[in-house]
Amino acid sequence: MPPGRRAEHAWAYAMVAPMTIGLSIFYLWPIAQTFYYSFTESGPFGGHTWIGAANYRALVDEPAVGQALANTLVYTAIQLAGIPLAILVAALLNRRGLRGRSVYRTLYFLPVVTMPVAVAMLWRWMYNGDYGLVNYMLSLVGIQGPHWAADPSVALYALAAIGIWMALGYNMVIFLAGLQGIPAEFYESAAIDGAGPVRTFLRLTVPLLSPSIFFATVLTMINSLQMFDLAYMMMSTPGSAAGTANPALPRVRTIAYLFYQKAFVEHDLGFGAAVAFVLLAFILAATAIQFRLQRRWVHYA
Repeated sequence: MPPGRRAEHAWAYAMVAPMTIGLSIFYLWPIAQTFYYSFTESGPFGGHTWIGAANYRALVDEPAVGQALANTLVYTAIQLAGIPLAILVAALLNRRGLRGRSVYRTLYFLPVVTMPVAVAMLWRWMYNGDYGLVNYMLSLVGIQGPHWAADPSVALYALAAIGIWMALGYNMVIFLAGLQGIPAEFYESAAIDGAGPVRTFLRLTVPLLSPSIFFATVLTMINSLQMFDLAYMMMSTPGSAAGTANPALPRVRTIAYLFYQKAFVEHDLGFGAAVAFVLLAFILAATAIQFRLQRRWVHYA
């Protein structure tokens, strides 16, 4: 190899070295450690013992795993159902002549940059069954609302509504960027052909926006499958350990929450590592399926 070529390669390696080192230390090495610990059992005073695939076999026999997986999938499905709402909001904000557009964008985006702890404190007050704002508004029309965060039949859906509210602004920004990238000539041609607003939106806007929809769908799915902080803060009860006193916890506990409970509350690090690695494998598989299916409905041309 010529000396000049070797110098170029050396500079290229030097440029990517910081990112590679950081990725290896903070991502790849923890993944490898988690995979190793998933085959071990932690001792009561530290240390670990190799037990093979016993933790993975225990996953099959643990009822809480199936319930947590079902909760996670329901939560994720509801979050994905919120994407059309973000598209609608973005389309409304993208109208010509709309006044105060920047103000609306800021208001919709505020939940994205708000700390989850602050969001949970706000919504715990709003969802309070005795003096919460939600039940007060329902009482004005003669409806007695439940204890939203403590009722097993509605707690998961109440959390999913918060998740949609938090992600709406982020997805809206993605769709606004996609909408502004669609040439105006396309809409002029559709108007000349006699297409109405609804038909133009469904037949023109949505197909041209499909790359942005795909991107938002992948991010929403990955974030939803890892949901923990919101459930932890909403389910936690003062004086109890990790929300164990909340009767709605089994119906809200996600896979990420189960990992926390097993690894850091019950100190079963091996089982917790197995739960975490199964979640990682599930996310990778679901993402790969999405990338496979996007060839059928995403239009880049």
